[in-house]
Amino acid sequence: MEGDAGWLSVLVAILGGAIRVSTPYLFVSLGETLTEKGGRVNLGLEGVLVMGAMTGYATAVLTGEPWFGVLVAGCAGAMLSLVHGLICSLPRVNDIAVGIALFIFGTGLAFFLGKAFINPSAPRLPSISLGGWSDVPQIRSALEINVLFLVGLALALFIAWGLRNTRWGLVLRTVGDSSEAAEALGYRVNRVRIAGTVAGGFLSGIGGSYLSLYFPGTWNEGLSSGQGLMAVTLVIFARWDPIRCFYASLLFGGATALGPALQTVGITANYYLYGAAPYFLTLGLLIYSSSRQHALAGAPGEVSISR
Repeated sequence: MEGDAGWLSVLVAILGGAIRVSTPYLFVSLGETLTEKGGRVNLGLEGVLVMGAMTGYATAVLTGEPWFGVLVAGCAGAMLSLVHGLICSLPRVNDIAVGIALFIFGTGLAFFLGKAFINPSAPRLPSISLGGWSDVPQIRSALEINVLFLVGLALALFIAWGLRNTRWGLVLRTVGDSSEAAEALGYRVNRVRIAGTVAGGFLSGIGGSYLSLYFPGTWNEGLSSGQGLMAVTLVIFARWDPIRCFYASLLFGGATALGPALQTVGITANYYLYGAAPYFLTLGLLIYSSSRQHALAGAPGEVSISR
Protein backbone atom coordinates (compact mmCIF):
# COMPACT_ATOMS: atom_id res chain seq x y z
CA MET A 1 0.00 0.00 0.00
CA GLU A 2 2.84 2.37 0.86
CA GLY A 3 4.44 1.64 -2.52
CA ASP A 4 1.15 2.34 -4.30
CA ALA A 5 0.76 5.60 -2.38
CA GLY A 6 4.32 6.51 -3.31
CA TRP A 7 3.77 6.00 -7.01
CA LEU A 8 0.45 7.82 -6.77
CA SER A 9 2.32 10.79 -5.35
CA VAL A 10 4.74 10.55 -8.28
CA LEU A 11 1.89 10.70 -10.79
CA VAL A 12 0.29 13.61 -8.94
CA ALA A 13 3.68 15.36 -8.76
CA ILE A 14 4.17 14.94 -12.52
CA LEU A 15 0.66 16.28 -13.17
CA GLY A 16 1.13 19.22 -10.80
CA GLY A 17 4.61 19.87 -12.17
CA ALA A 18 3.29 19.76 -15.71
CA ILE A 19 0.74 22.45 -14.84
CA ARG A 20 3.29 24.61 -13.03
CA VAL A 21 6.12 24.31 -15.54
CA SER A 22 3.92 24.46 -18.64
CA THR A 23 2.69 28.02 -18.05
CA PRO A 24 5.75 29.86 -19.48
CA TYR A 25 5.82 27.44 -22.43
CA LEU A 26 2.14 28.13 -23.02
CA PHE A 27 2.41 31.92 -23.07
CA VAL A 28 5.56 31.97 -25.20
CA SER A 29 4.17 29.42 -27.67
CA LEU A 30 0.90 31.35 -28.00
CA GLY A 31 2.93 34.51 -28.59
CA GLU A 32 5.08 32.84 -31.24
CA THR A 33 1.95 31.40 -32.87
CA LEU A 34 0.57 34.92 -33.32
CA THR A 35 3.92 36.11 -34.64
CA GLU A 36 4.32 33.28 -37.14
CA LYS A 37 0.68 33.42 -38.24
CA GLY A 38 1.59 36.85 -39.57
CA GLY A 39 4.54 35.44 -41.52
CA ARG A 40 7.39 36.35 -39.18
CA VAL A 41 9.68 34.22 -36.99
CA ASN A 42 10.98 35.57 -33.68
CA LEU A 43 13.83 33.48 -32.25
CA GLY A 44 14.48 36.25 -29.73
CA LEU A 45 11.69 35.15 -27.41
CA GLU A 46 14.19 33.70 -24.94
CA GLY A 47 15.50 37.23 -24.44
CA VAL A 48 11.95 38.54 -24.21
CA LEU A 49 11.12 35.87 -21.61
CA VAL A 50 14.13 36.77 -19.44
CA MET A 51 13.42 40.49 -19.76
CA GLY A 52 9.82 39.88 -18.71
CA ALA A 53 11.00 37.90 -15.69
CA MET A 54 13.33 40.69 -14.61
CA THR A 55 10.96 43.62 -15.14
CA GLY A 56 8.05 41.79 -13.54
CA TYR A 57 10.10 40.92 -10.48
CA ALA A 58 11.63 44.39 -10.18
CA THR A 59 8.21 46.03 -10.46
CA ALA A 60 6.76 43.73 -7.80
CA VAL A 61 9.68 44.51 -5.47
CA LEU A 62 9.32 48.27 -5.92
CA THR A 63 5.52 48.47 -5.79
CA GLY A 64 4.51 45.39 -3.81
CA GLU A 65 1.95 44.54 -6.53
CA PRO A 66 2.73 41.28 -8.39
CA TRP A 67 -0.10 41.75 -10.90
CA PHE A 68 1.29 45.15 -11.83
CA GLY A 69 4.57 43.35 -12.34
CA VAL A 70 2.86 40.98 -14.79
CA LEU A 71 1.52 43.94 -16.77
CA VAL A 72 4.91 45.68 -16.87
CA ALA A 73 6.56 42.42 -17.92
CA GLY A 74 4.14 42.12 -20.83
CA CYS A 75 4.84 45.71 -21.87
CA ALA A 76 8.61 45.11 -21.70
CA GLY A 77 8.21 42.06 -23.92
CA ALA A 78 6.08 44.07 -26.33
CA MET A 79 8.72 46.82 -26.54
CA LEU A 80 11.52 44.36 -27.33
CA SER A 81 9.37 42.65 -29.93
CA LEU A 82 8.48 46.03 -31.44
CA VAL A 83 12.18 46.56 -32.08
CA HIS A 84 12.32 43.14 -33.73
CA GLY A 85 9.28 43.92 -35.87
CA LEU A 86 10.56 47.31 -37.01
CA ILE A 87 13.99 46.00 -37.96
CA CYS A 88 12.54 43.01 -39.81
CA SER A 89 10.31 45.37 -41.81
CA LEU A 90 13.39 46.78 -43.53
CA PRO A 91 14.35 45.37 -46.97
CA ARG A 92 16.60 42.27 -47.11
CA VAL A 93 16.64 41.74 -43.34
CA ASN A 94 16.59 38.14 -42.12
CA ASP A 95 14.17 37.31 -39.29
CA ILE A 96 16.42 34.58 -37.88
CA ALA A 97 19.49 36.80 -37.58
CA VAL A 98 17.51 39.61 -35.93
CA GLY A 99 15.92 37.12 -33.54
CA ILE A 100 19.30 35.79 -32.42
CA ALA A 101 20.51 39.35 -31.87
CA LEU A 102 17.37 40.11 -29.85
CA PHE A 103 17.95 36.98 -27.78
CA ILE A 104 21.46 38.11 -26.85
CA PHE A 105 20.46 41.74 -26.32
CA GLY A 106 17.39 40.93 -24.20
CA THR A 107 19.17 38.51 -21.88
CA GLY A 108 22.21 40.78 -21.53
CA LEU A 109 20.09 43.84 -20.77
CA ALA A 110 18.00 41.90 -18.25
CA PHE A 111 21.11 40.63 -16.45
CA PHE A 112 22.60 44.13 -16.36
CA LEU A 113 19.47 45.89 -15.10
CA GLY A 114 18.49 43.05 -12.77
CA LYS A 115 21.68 42.96 -10.68
CA ALA A 116 20.08 45.05 -7.95
CA PHE A 117 17.06 42.74 -7.66
CA ILE A 118 18.75 39.37 -7.12
CA ASN A 119 18.55 39.53 -3.31
CA PRO A 120 15.31 41.47 -2.59
CA SER A 121 12.16 39.38 -2.17
CA ALA A 122 9.05 40.12 -4.23
CA PRO A 123 5.43 39.17 -3.41
CA ARG A 124 4.30 36.07 -5.26
CA LEU A 125 1.29 35.65 -7.50
CA PRO A 126 -1.68 33.94 -5.81
CA SER A 127 -2.64 30.35 -6.49
CA ILE A 128 -5.77 28.22 -6.22
CA SER A 129 -5.49 25.11 -4.04
CA LEU A 130 -7.14 22.00 -5.50
CA GLY A 131 -5.51 19.54 -3.10
CA GLY A 132 -7.50 20.24 0.06
CA TRP A 133 -8.92 16.71 -0.08
CA SER A 134 -5.51 15.21 0.74
CA ASP A 135 -3.53 15.07 3.98
CA VAL A 136 -0.26 14.55 2.09
CA PRO A 137 1.70 17.85 1.89
CA GLN A 138 3.33 16.88 -1.42
CA ILE A 139 -0.05 16.31 -3.06
CA ARG A 140 -1.47 19.58 -1.71
CA SER A 141 1.60 21.42 -2.97
CA ALA A 142 1.44 19.74 -6.38
CA LEU A 143 -2.20 20.73 -6.88
CA GLU A 144 -1.76 24.46 -6.31
CA ILE A 145 -2.80 26.03 -9.61
CA ASN A 146 -1.68 29.54 -10.48
CA VAL A 147 -4.22 31.91 -11.97
CA LEU A 148 -1.96 32.58 -14.97
CA PHE A 149 -2.29 28.94 -16.04
CA LEU A 150 -6.05 29.36 -16.26
CA VAL A 151 -5.58 32.66 -18.09
CA GLY A 152 -3.30 30.89 -20.57
CA LEU A 153 -5.90 28.18 -21.16
CA ALA A 154 -8.57 30.82 -21.78
CA LEU A 155 -6.23 32.67 -24.16
CA ALA A 156 -5.52 29.49 -26.12
CA LEU A 157 -9.25 28.98 -26.65
CA PHE A 158 -9.82 32.65 -27.48
CA ILE A 159 -6.94 32.89 -29.95
CA ALA A 160 -7.99 29.67 -31.68
CA TRP A 161 -11.52 31.02 -32.03
CA GLY A 162 -10.34 34.48 -33.07
CA LEU A 163 -8.01 33.23 -35.81
CA ARG A 164 -10.91 31.39 -37.43
CA ASN A 165 -13.89 33.63 -36.78
CA THR A 166 -12.82 37.28 -36.58
CA ARG A 167 -11.68 39.86 -39.08
CA TRP A 168 -8.32 40.40 -37.35
CA GLY A 169 -7.72 36.65 -37.41
CA LEU A 170 -8.49 36.51 -41.13
CA VAL A 171 -6.22 39.48 -41.86
CA LEU A 172 -3.35 38.01 -39.84
CA ARG A 173 -3.64 34.63 -41.55
CA THR A 174 -3.90 36.23 -44.99
CA VAL A 175 -0.73 38.25 -44.40
CA GLY A 176 1.03 35.15 -43.09
CA ASP A 177 -0.01 32.96 -46.01
CA SER A 178 0.54 35.39 -48.88
CA SER A 179 1.79 38.95 -48.58
CA GLU A 180 0.96 39.59 -52.24
CA ALA A 181 -2.66 38.57 -51.76
CA ALA A 182 -2.87 40.71 -48.62
CA GLU A 183 -1.49 43.74 -50.45
CA ALA A 184 -3.95 43.18 -53.30
CA LEU A 185 -6.74 43.30 -50.72
CA GLY A 186 -5.42 46.62 -49.40
CA TYR A 187 -3.86 45.41 -46.13
CA ARG A 188 -0.65 46.96 -44.81
CA VAL A 189 1.54 43.87 -44.50
CA ASN A 190 4.28 45.38 -42.36
CA ARG A 191 1.81 46.93 -39.94
CA VAL A 192 -0.04 43.67 -39.49
CA ARG A 193 3.18 41.74 -38.95
CA ILE A 194 4.47 44.28 -36.46
CA ALA A 195 1.16 44.11 -34.57
CA GLY A 196 1.35 40.30 -34.46
CA THR A 197 4.97 40.41 -33.31
CA VAL A 198 4.20 42.94 -30.56
CA ALA A 199 1.22 40.90 -29.35
CA GLY A 200 3.42 37.81 -29.28
CA GLY A 201 6.07 39.66 -27.30
CA PHE A 202 3.48 40.85 -24.79
CA LEU A 203 2.38 37.27 -24.09
CA SER A 204 5.99 36.08 -23.87
CA GLY A 205 6.81 38.79 -21.36
CA ILE A 206 3.91 37.62 -19.20
CA GLY A 207 5.32 34.10 -19.40
CA GLY A 208 8.60 35.46 -18.05
CA SER A 209 6.87 37.16 -15.13
CA TYR A 210 5.42 33.78 -14.12
CA LEU A 211 8.95 32.42 -13.72
CA SER A 212 10.06 35.14 -11.32
CA LEU A 213 6.79 35.78 -9.48
CA TYR A 214 5.48 32.25 -9.01
CA PHE A 215 7.61 29.29 -10.08
CA PRO A 216 10.42 29.13 -9.14
CA GLY A 217 9.46 32.56 -7.78
CA THR A 218 12.76 34.42 -7.69
CA TRP A 219 15.01 36.40 -9.98
CA ASN A 220 18.50 35.25 -10.93
CA GLU A 221 20.55 34.99 -14.09
CA GLY A 222 19.93 31.25 -14.43
CA LEU A 223 16.16 31.54 -14.16
CA SER A 224 15.31 30.46 -17.71
CA SER A 225 16.58 27.16 -19.06
CA GLY A 226 15.85 27.82 -22.70
CA GLN A 227 12.04 27.80 -22.47
CA GLY A 228 11.83 30.58 -25.03
CA LEU A 229 13.80 28.64 -27.63
CA MET A 230 12.05 25.35 -26.87
CA ALA A 231 8.68 27.08 -27.29
CA VAL A 232 9.52 27.72 -30.96
CA THR A 233 9.91 23.96 -31.42
CA LEU A 234 6.67 23.51 -29.53
CA VAL A 235 4.83 25.75 -32.02
CA ILE A 236 6.09 23.68 -34.95
CA PHE A 237 5.07 20.45 -33.20
CA ALA A 238 1.64 21.97 -32.45
CA ARG A 239 1.21 22.87 -36.15
CA TRP A 240 0.59 26.54 -35.33
CA ASP A 241 -2.62 25.64 -33.49
CA PRO A 242 -3.22 27.41 -30.12
CA ILE A 243 -5.16 24.46 -28.67
CA ARG A 244 -2.39 22.06 -29.56
CA CYS A 245 0.07 24.52 -28.01
CA PHE A 246 -1.74 24.01 -24.72
CA TYR A 247 -1.41 20.22 -24.87
CA ALA A 248 2.20 20.41 -26.06
CA SER A 249 3.03 22.80 -23.21
CA LEU A 250 1.69 20.25 -20.73
CA LEU A 251 3.87 17.61 -22.39
CA PHE A 252 6.98 19.77 -22.00
CA GLY A 253 5.99 20.62 -18.43
CA GLY A 254 5.55 16.96 -17.56
CA ALA A 255 8.97 16.11 -19.02
CA THR A 256 10.55 18.84 -16.89
CA ALA A 257 8.76 17.61 -13.76
CA LEU A 258 9.80 13.98 -14.25
CA GLY A 259 13.10 14.16 -12.35
CA PRO A 260 11.81 15.96 -9.23
CA ALA A 261 8.77 13.66 -9.14
CA LEU A 262 10.92 10.52 -9.13
CA GLN A 263 12.96 11.97 -6.29
CA THR A 264 9.85 11.90 -4.10
CA VAL A 265 9.98 8.08 -4.05
CA GLY A 266 13.73 7.90 -3.59
CA ILE A 267 14.83 7.41 -7.21
CA THR A 268 17.91 9.63 -7.40
CA ALA A 269 20.07 7.65 -9.82
CA ASN A 270 20.51 9.28 -13.22
CA TYR A 271 18.84 12.45 -11.91
CA TYR A 272 20.67 14.67 -14.37
CA LEU A 273 19.59 12.40 -17.21
CA TYR A 274 15.96 12.87 -16.16
CA GLY A 275 16.63 16.61 -15.92
CA ALA A 276 17.64 16.59 -19.57
CA ALA A 277 14.26 15.12 -20.59
CA PRO A 278 12.89 18.43 -22.00
CA TYR A 279 15.93 18.80 -24.24
CA PHE A 280 15.68 15.20 -25.48
CA LEU A 281 12.00 15.88 -26.12
CA THR A 282 12.86 19.03 -28.08
CA LEU A 283 15.36 17.11 -30.21
CA GLY A 284 12.88 14.30 -30.80
CA LEU A 285 10.12 16.70 -31.81
CA LEU A 286 12.46 18.48 -34.23
CA ILE A 287 13.28 15.15 -35.88
CA TYR A 288 9.60 14.20 -35.94
CA SER A 289 8.58 17.57 -37.40
CA SER A 290 11.28 17.31 -40.07
CA SER A 291 10.04 14.01 -41.44
CA ARG A 292 8.69 13.87 -44.97
CA GLN A 293 5.13 13.39 -43.73
CA HIS A 294 5.15 16.24 -41.21
CA ALA A 295 7.65 18.84 -42.42
CA LEU A 296 6.05 22.30 -42.10
CA ALA A 297 2.54 20.85 -42.21
CA GLY A 298 0.19 23.71 -41.41
CA ALA A 299 2.92 26.34 -41.57
CA PRO A 300 1.98 29.84 -42.76
CA GLY A 301 3.12 30.27 -46.35
CA GLU A 302 5.31 33.30 -45.63
CA VAL A 303 7.28 31.64 -42.81
CA SER A 304 10.68 30.87 -44.26
CA ILE A 305 14.28 31.30 -43.12
CA SER A 306 15.09 32.57 -46.60
CA ARG A 307 12.97 35.70 -46.26
